[in-house]
Amino acid sequence: MALGDELQETGPVPIDDRYGPGALLTPANMITMLRLVMTPALLVMIVEEPTSWAAVSFWTVLAFSDGIDGHLARKHGTTRSGAFLDPLADKVLVLGALFALVAAGRFWIVPVLLIAIREIAISVYRTHLGRQGLAVPARTLGKLKTVVQEMAVGLALLPLTGDYHLLATVVLWCAVVLTYVSGAQYLLDGRGAATTLGHRTAST
Repeated sequence: MALGDELQETGPVPIDDRYGPGALLTPANMITMLRLVMTPALLVMIVEEPTSWAAVSFWTVLAFSDGIDGHLARKHGTTRSGAFLDPLADKVLVLGALFALVAAGRFWIVPVLLIAIREIAISVYRTHLGRQGLAVPARTLGKLKTVVQEMAVGLALLPLTGDYHLLATVVLWCAVVLTYVSGAQYLLDGRGAATTLGHRTAST
């Protein structure tokens, strides 16, 4: 989920069933893959000139593209490949930008490492749940933490605020708190789903 999530709140979307769950080359996946391919160019731009209108504009386009592919995924139907590629693209984009800002001297590495550890741990846990046939939907808090992470990056890149490191740093630490609170919530939801599955299995 990203800054473009408001596109997902505009009401029911008519479903186009041309693409089955196993489809790969869907419109949503094409945008997701384009985001993945374009991310390295953004990271180079951030390292070379971290505070610039070009960097913040590029960042905004890539961040909003997640809302667009989410809209298309609901319109054409979700796919297994999309369920894997979309969160992967999100993490590559956000974590890549955060580490690029560390390399550029805009962020301290500690909060970025804390976010990275949590994101990787939850991804591993999500994979574990998936192997058990469980899917835990993202909560509002999880979406909010992503938005705050992206805001921290945007504030560090924006020329109007980029030279005032304190503002972006405060928002980054807020993102760290939300990242761990939402992570704890996800772990509890996953544990509840696993317990429910265990009870159903035992009763059959």
